[in-house]
Amino acid sequence: MSDNQSAPTADLAPPFDRSAVEVLERSEAFKGFFTMLKLRLRHRLYRGGWSAEFERELFVRGAAVGVLLYDPERELVALTEQFRIGALERPGGPWCLEVVAGMVEAGEALQDVARREVQEEAGLAVEQLHFINSYMPSPGGSTERLHLFCAFADLREAGGHFGLEHEHEDIRLRVLPLATLLDAMGSGAPGYCVIDNAATIICLQWLQLNRAQLQNMAQKTTFG
Repeated sequence: MSDNQSAPTADLAPPFDRSAVEVLERSEAFKGFFTMLKLRLRHRLYRGGWSAEFERELFVRGAAVGVLLYDPERELVALTEQFRIGALERPGGPWCLEVVAGMVEAGEALQDVARREVQEEAGLAVEQLHFINSYMPSPGGSTERLHLFCAFADLREAGGHFGLEHEHEDIRLRVLPLATLLDAMGSGAPGYCVIDNAATIICLQWLQLNRAQLQNMAQKTTFG
């Protein structure tokens, strides 16, 4: 939604593309809830020539979608709260506040996934989705790419418990004032922040930057 989205990006492109990487061997190191590959490869070097052969493990996770639920009339935001195994040793405990999110299945459109996940995790039906950003959370070792959206929602009666039992989901939807969440992002010592996952921070900072524009947009619709 900012003017920076239309800025030229050619000068930011690296000098190499996929053809500058030679994968010599690929094998499956682990297959379970997630998949881990082991690759032997080499790639071109900035100083010229090729690197020596080396091995890397690659966590295969594919694409996911995240949705920030925003009520522009009442300045409310809805976030999910659920157990996360990766946060098991987190000082505040492994129950995390996050945007609604889910994995993209083969052949699914991103916006269809977004609407499905909002229904499953928040019990809400949303129509228009505003694109926020697309990014790789950990390109040093994972294939995951997360596509972020913002959706308008009337959050006056929102809240409750959601999730799919067969996927062992136990989700609480929390509706909170936007001002409270923005304050929470900047508070707490390292490791103790209430909101400490990248997708939620990115979405809230985007909302902070684009709030006035979104409110103007909402006033021109039948929302609320």
